[in-house]
Amino acid sequence: MSAPAQGAWDEEYDFVVVGSGGGGMAAALTAADSGLSTLVVEKGAKYGGTTAISGGGIWIPNNPTLRAKGHDDSRESVRRYLDRLTEGRVPGARLDTYIDQGPAAMELLGRSRWMRFFWVKGYADYHPEYDGGRPLGRSVEALPFDTRKLGEDEKYQRPNSLKGPLGLWITAKDYRDLAMVKRTWRGRRASLTAAWRVSSNLIRRRHMATGGRALVARMRMALKDAGIPLWLRTPMTGLVTEGGAVTGVVVERDGRAVRVGARHGVLLATGGFDHNQEMREKYLPEGSRDDHSAGAVENTGDGILAGQALGAALDFMDDAWWMPSVHHPAGATVPLVSERCIPPSVIVSGDGHRFTNESSPYVNFVHDQLAGGHVPAWFVMDAKARARYPFAQVLPGVPFPKAFYDNGTVHRADTIEELARRIGVPEDALAATVARFNGFARSGEDTDFGRGDSAYDRYYGDPTLKNPNLDEIDKAPYYAVRIEVGDLGTKGGLVCDEHSRVLREDGTPITGLYATGNTSASVMANEYAGPGATIGPSIVFGYVAARHAATAPAPRPAGAPGGAP
Repeated sequence: MSAPAQGAWDEEYDFVVVGSGGGGMAAALTAADSGLSTLVVEKGAKYGGTTAISGGGIWIPNNPTLRAKGHDDSRESVRRYLDRLTEGRVPGARLDTYIDQGPAAMELLGRSRWMRFFWVKGYADYHPEYDGGRPLGRSVEALPFDTRKLGEDEKYQRPNSLKGPLGLWITAKDYRDLAMVKRTWRGRRASLTAAWRVSSNLIRRRHMATGGRALVARMRMALKDAGIPLWLRTPMTGLVTEGGAVTGVVVERDGRAVRVGARHGVLLATGGFDHNQEMREKYLPEGSRDDHSAGAVENTGDGILAGQALGAALDFMDDAWWMPSVHHPAGATVPLVSERCIPPSVIVSGDGHRFTNESSPYVNFVHDQLAGGHVPAWFVMDAKARARYPFAQVLPGVPFPKAFYDNGTVHRADTIEELARRIGVPEDALAATVARFNGFARSGEDTDFGRGDSAYDRYYGDPTLKNPNLDEIDKAPYYAVRIEVGDLGTKGGLVCDEHSRVLREDGTPITGLYATGNTSASVMANEYAGPGATIGPSIVFGYVAARHAATAPAPRPAGAPGGAP
């Protein structure tokens, strides 16, 4: 996916961004702020990438929203936390850049009249018990946004699953409260708020977006204010090089090849290799190669392959932002975040035994699942669980659709032993597992795996119980749901330095080539710091790349030809 410099440029800009997710848009805004003429090209027919599909959390310590709430961290505590998570697998200079430049990146975004955020107070870091971890969390989200303000661009925005019926819109905090609608007064009040929002939307004819979709909509408005063009349906087909430096891209637009010069460099923000089956087979561990990814469908490793063709180094290619998931009969992948905190439930392997803390951070859960070869796993719960809590987009008290039973995703039985037979696990093992778990529920302490010990576990738990994550599984009928190894995107990619420059195998930078997001090797290594620790680094290193491109000597000066015609 590289091309020599032959022929004149069809278009020229100072900086070209490939990909329109959060990192790509942040980089484009930064480049424009730095005085660079900037273009964003997007492979898909809709903009926003995986960011638009996501919950939209942003994990950047000491950002302006947190500081305004008095939530200041010492730099040292953040570094201790990241050091503990990354275990020496990420260069210190890259961690330092993330910590030091993150607030500046958010300050730049905040200068736009459209970019407004709120703190998701209480949504804990994923390891709040580690030195430097925070039980109250560091995640911020974009304020809800009326997408009618996008005008013509509204129809080109990638949708997500957070829009409810009749235009109901909910934030991450709203969802947590609504999940307890059958259990707490806070949940009941949230349901009244939801009803008011539906009525208000119908009267005011608003198109409210939250989460990742709100973030992307706000960034799109900022791009428009900055006069940054965004080309949709424009896949990159190659990078143009001159003397070993990247000086432009070749894209396909309106059925023809278009050569776009990039005087100060190219940023690859094309996502991971989520839906490239050949790459999944080559790099990901056994048990995770089936494509149950929730990443944008266009994420097929384009940027990673383009960098690799120029000799770029790769890292963390055997890992992903794992997410236990359910395969919906309609074909969608439904991530299980709050569901794994449902108190009267366990997740077991094919031998009928628990193998980890079900409520742990999703990446850690799947790491344990893959390490033990527990694929598939089975989510076992009772009638209380179905009556009280939502599960895989099925509301509490609502029966699972028949299609879930028809495709083998859900099984139901009147006894635990019968349920075990239905899913092919040993009857005595499953019965013993449930009995042991029920003992933990009565005592309020899971002495096997510590479920409910962490503030993260408890965030989505039931606050009416002694331990928010433990309750007896004792009311028939019983259900078992097949759990797949899903992901929110792959984690491995191009190795980059602290300036977001893509590095060769020998550690030297490829001049003019930058990467961010899931196109780059994760700054989180094999871990996950907290809600938004995918989007946060993508924004920060997009910002860093644009700032570096604006100040570094240009690979090709203005007015230089794109090669011999």
